[in-house]
Amino acid sequence: MTDLQQRHQHLQKRYAAERRFKAYGLAAIIFALGFLAIMLVTITVSAIPAFTQTYIKLNVEFDQKVIDKSGERNVVEMRKSDFQKIIRQGIYDLFPEVTKRKAKKKLKTLLSSEAGYHISSALLSGDKPDLGFIDTKREIWVKSSDDVDSFIKGFINRDIDEDKRRIKDNQITWIDQLQADGRLERRFNWDFFIFADSRSPEDAGIRGAVVGSFFTLLITLVLSFPLGVLAAVYLEEFSKPSKITDFIEVNINNLAAVPSIVFGLLGLALFLNFFNMPRSAPLVGGMVLSLMTLPTIIITTRAALKSVPPSIREAALGIGASKMQTILHHVLPLAMPGALTGAIIGMARALGETAPLLMIGMVAFIVDIPQGVTDPATVLPVQIYIWADSPERAFQAKMSAAILVLLFFLVVMNAIAVMLRRRYERRW
Repeated sequence: MTDLQQRHQHLQKRYAAERRFKAYGLAAIIFALGFLAIMLVTITVSAIPAFTQTYIKLNVEFDQKVIDKSGERNVVEMRKSDFQKIIRQGIYDLFPEVTKRKAKKKLKTLLSSEAGYHISSALLSGDKPDLGFIDTKREIWVKSSDDVDSFIKGFINRDIDEDKRRIKDNQITWIDQLQADGRLERRFNWDFFIFADSRSPEDAGIRGAVVGSFFTLLITLVLSFPLGVLAAVYLEEFSKPSKITDFIEVNINNLAAVPSIVFGLLGLALFLNFFNMPRSAPLVGGMVLSLMTLPTIIITTRAALKSVPPSIREAALGIGASKMQTILHHVLPLAMPGALTGAIIGMARALGETAPLLMIGMVAFIVDIPQGVTDPATVLPVQIYIWADSPERAFQAKMSAAILVLLFFLVVMNAIAVMLRRRYERRW
């Protein structure tokens, strides 16, 4: 074999190896995208039932003897009335043949246990509500129970033995009759976005968790971004090489890789046990997450400061600017897009954290929308964790829907980071 043939054979082997390497890389990307698609499709399919809710139409008589026993039209007292009793009577009237006590107990379970509260809130909202509904009979739509909703959505099979399903045969008969009479309807579940968490699956929503996440991230941003930028400016522009500086830099890099639960333990020991700060509050959650986010912001800001060409500093100093003026007026503004990008990526990571917040008590069951940073609250990842541990089928669907909402916020935050980098980044 001639030398030319050997070289040609060697080139063919090298080209073949390059083609195999490209094929392996492409296969890895397709493999990863395939699993990502499977995950997203699975979550989406599981979440679809959470976006609809079954309602039952009733003819309800708002008896004054139940709503306003004193006859004084005192709205505060009327709100305490047993509206659930009125709602129950509405479904009893639809099935007058149901007279036995045990059957009536089964019949009333077709309705949501919170239906009366929602009707009361709708009719008696505001300081001066219209009380014209008293002693009138009206058609109203109320939420069905979780069992009825699950049955309508196909999660409960009517063909299996009665003792193996939550809906009994007589309840199925009543549901079929309601459907035949046009008194059952599935609607878009706006309450999922309006309500906070609830023991009743049909009433559970994510608004409380979303507001809690907002307050927590607000505290995180307010604390971590200024401190991170100032620390990066000092380490990059003012500090001189020394053992102390090297020690600080090594620890910053190490802290970026520390498991997040360690920051939760720190927050539990420092903020709750030592400073006695409020438990399960966005203020404490934000402080814990700011500790976790600080290393990321410092590292990215330092990288952004290093990317500014030395000629910028030299030109500013050459025309008489002080070192502080050079940094604040020239270097830092040019590095700010990179710092903002790092901050947003750090905030996106903080948004998805659960472990450190579990350690400071943000796993509590919260039914009220937090009004401030010191009110008890939970966050979206913790809400997902709570619902994942619930046995009801509806909570599983709402867990998947909450995951979609969380992924949406994460995608938006990362898209903002990419947009800022592309729009303001300068290439030297």
